[in-house]
Amino acid sequence: MHYNNDIEAVNALHLSYKAVKNEIGKVVIGQDEVVKSVLISIFGNGHCLLVGVPGLAKTLLVQTVANVLDLNFNRIQFTPDLMPSDIIGTEILGEDRHFKFIRGPVFSNIILADEINRTPPKTQAALLEAMQEKSVTAAGQKHILPKPFFVLATQNPIEQEGTYPLPEAQLDRFMFNVQLQYPSFTDELTIVKNTTSNQELSLKKLLNADQIQYFQKLIRSIPVTDNVLEYAVKLAAKTRPDTALATEEVNKYVNWGAGPRASQFLVLGAKCHAAISGKFSPDIEDVQAVAEAILRHRIVRNYRAEAEGLSVERIIKNLF
Repeated sequence: MHYNNDIEAVNALHLSYKAVKNEIGKVVIGQDEVVKSVLISIFGNGHCLLVGVPGLAKTLLVQTVANVLDLNFNRIQFTPDLMPSDIIGTEILGEDRHFKFIRGPVFSNIILADEINRTPPKTQAALLEAMQEKSVTAAGQKHILPKPFFVLATQNPIEQEGTYPLPEAQLDRFMFNVQLQYPSFTDELTIVKNTTSNQELSLKKLLNADQIQYFQKLIRSIPVTDNVLEYAVKLAAKTRPDTALATEEVNKYVNWGAGPRASQFLVLGAKCHAAISGKFSPDIEDVQAVAEAILRHRIVRNYRAEAEGLSVERIIKNLF
């Protein structure tokens, strides 16, 4: 895959993104914003947390993305009795009396970590190490995960009984926190029509692992003007109560704000948002477009905000 210059390459990314989105849209109906966020986090080399009630096609979405991008896909159902070795793999004694490592399901390009908050912290930590280091350690041996490596974790916001909420430090590993909504009436009609008939769709594979890695590098090389860079860093800094840039509202309603990882993701996310929109450099609108999904899980409201019904989303919007 060779382009004469970055402008050609960004155009190619823009066209690829549109084609991939349309292809996924044949199966995943009406979740355009969610699909966009998932693709931005893949091209941005981040991970994504999907929060939504059961039955909103989270698994279908990930399977379809993996299919169209021609990547390996594994689904891990998180349960209270899941052990770290169930994810990363285990050492067994072979017939030749030597130990060998049997790879677990985490050795794949795309991992769906279904209901990640249903499993104890030790097992969550095993997956989160893999997300951060892009490798796992078993019996003192380091095993590198395949590239690209992308984790899409889901959480069910209703049933909180018997769950282990992810600590803030672990939530911070996720680039995006995307909230899934119920489909609109017309979308639901289409979904029901498509899924209750014999209609079989075969999807085209539009990209492969090498092309995705190429685009991931390309996005990092996209230039950012100083004013956009400053805007992104200021946006993250404004969320931190009792600091120089904090707004009055943040001081009043927020316990904890976003750390420096948020600033990095805001810039990367904006670069990616610009590129898939066919622009060669991000502007402030691109930062704002990704801000909600990046900051949502990094801001901890205090009891006063909850009592007054002030949502995290509202607090973020008021920072623009």
